[in-house]
Order: sequence, then structure tokens, then C-alpha cells
Amino acid sequence: MSKKTKIIFFGTTDFAVETLNILKDNFNIEAVVTAEDKPAGRGLKIKESSVKIYAKENNLKIIQPSNLKSSSFIEELNLLDSDLFVVVAFRMLPKSVWAIPRLGTINLHASLLPDYRGAAPINWVIINGEKNTGVSTFFINENIDTGDIIDQRSIKIDILDSFGDLYHKLKKIGADLVLDSVNNIIENKINLKPQINTSNLNSANKLNKENCKIEWTMKASKVYNMIRGLSPYPGAHCFLVHKKETLKIIIYSSKIEIETHQLNNGQIIIEKKQIKIATTDGFIIPQEIKVQGKKRMSVSDLMNGFKFDLDSKFI
Repeated sequence: MSKKTKIIFFGTTDFAVETLNILKDNFNIEAVVTAEDKPAGRGLKIKESSVKIYAKENNLKIIQPSNLKSSSFIEELNLLDSDLFVVVAFRMLPKSVWAIPRLGTINLHASLLPDYRGAAPINWVIINGEKNTGVSTFFINENIDTGDIIDQRSIKIDILDSFGDLYHKLKKIGADLVLDSVNNIIENKINLKPQINTSNLNSANKLNKENCKIEWTMKASKVYNMIRGLSPYPGAHCFLVHKKETLKIIIYSSKIEIETHQLNNGQIIIEKKQIKIATTDGFIIPQEIKVQGKKRMSVSDLMNGFKFDLDSKFI
């Protein structure tokens, strides 16, 4: 490890903070590049990125470019004369940026590349019922998530892991991997592996309203994986036809029962303080839920004031 090695760090989210923290303790962080402040929430208050907040607390130089290709931004990076750029949870960099440092620009990706390239790898490995995942470091090139792999770490996915659980595990493993990768780059101990494309690679497409909607025609295990793969954010959603209303529902956690039944998909069974929602091969039993107009809460608490009836149906 060498404090003499000068690094510029690019990142935005909380996932990146863990890596920035470990690099700060071992190297010279010349600057932190992060997203511009943006209005957020109902009050549209100006919100700073998690990385900016950390950088301010630790007196690190902060750069917030509006245009990554602007000559003033590129000139500022060149003047800093850094050895290496490290990118975690940031947007795509143009070649005019990533080609600057003498040791290159590396990226941390939360999957075992080349599998699950894209914006939401942690969500999709759970949604697809994978048993293993991991983190990868690689050198950035012209295409997204395709550069030569520096190193990887793998981890088993627990059947109870939500997106939030796995996110926190990979955040820590990823920070350790970046530290090892940077040290090995400095000491010229890396053995690069080109990514080989095969026909069975999965993609980690950006999440949207369509791919976050539960279809009750799916098997129970698929719905269960979708719920935990989207919890706590953005949440797997569906709709409840209840009396004369159609209410948006977000399910944050559930249990599963595989059982043959004669109900239509989305029909419910009411049992004490729980409901069971029919799928093609069993039932989903929501544990934590948000009904349109109400707070997120346990189903048992919800049922103290919200009365499902047998004509209610999830769609």
C-alpha cells in the first residue's frame, strides 16, 4: 500500500461510500467526482449524493460536473495528475476521461462478469433465483461492463436474502476487492482475463414499472424471488381489486406455500391475521405490505383496520 499513489474516485450512491472509505485510509484521494445536487422527495429539497456527504465530512476535494465531456472538467482532471481512477456506482465515462490516468480506470461491478452486465445486477440475481453472485473489478473500455477483468469474489445467496441484504454484503466485499485490486495494479501483480461472451449470459436491465409488476400467473417461487429481489426498493407491485376500488399494492416480504388448489390466480384465502394469494402452483403469503394511501406495515397490523373479503382479488 502506498499513500503516494494518487487516486480520483467516481461514485454517487451509498454502495460507493464503503469503497471510498477503505481507499481513503490507504491512498491519496486527490478528488471525488460525484453527481450534481438534485431536488428530491415531495418537498423537492436539494439532495446531495451519499458520496458527496462523505467527501465533505472527510475534507476531500469534490467535483460535480454537469457534462463529463466538457473541456473544463477534463482539464481539471488532467491538472490533478492522478495515477488511477476508481469508479463505483457512477454513470458511463467517455474515453476522454477514462483514458487520462497512467494506470488506467477501474470499475467495481456487483456481479460475476460477464454475467449480469447492466444497471441492476443485485436485483436480477435474486429475481432469477440464482444461488451465487459476487463482485468484479475490471478496466473500463468503450463498452459498458465489458473490460478485462482484474479480479472477482463470489458469495452464496441465501434463500432469505432480500435485495437490501445482498446489497450490504456485496458493498463490503466489493470494497475489499477494490483495495486488493488497486494494490495489485500498483505492484504489477494482475493477471487480466478478457470477458468471453456466451449465449447463456443474463442481463441486468434497468428496473421500470413493467418489470417490477407481479404477474399472478407466475409460479409461487418466481413471485417470491421477485418480492425479495425488489425489497426494500423499488418494491414489487401489483393491484388489489377491493370492493369498488383498484388499489396499488407493494409487497416487501412474503412466505411461500407450494400446494395444488382450484383457485384462480390472484384469488385470496383469509386465515386469521394473514392472507394467502393464489398463484399457478401455490400461494404467496405477504408479510409486509403497503396499500395505496397507507404506510408500509405488517399484514397483521393492516388487517386490524383493513378488511379483505373473499371477493377481493389481486391482479
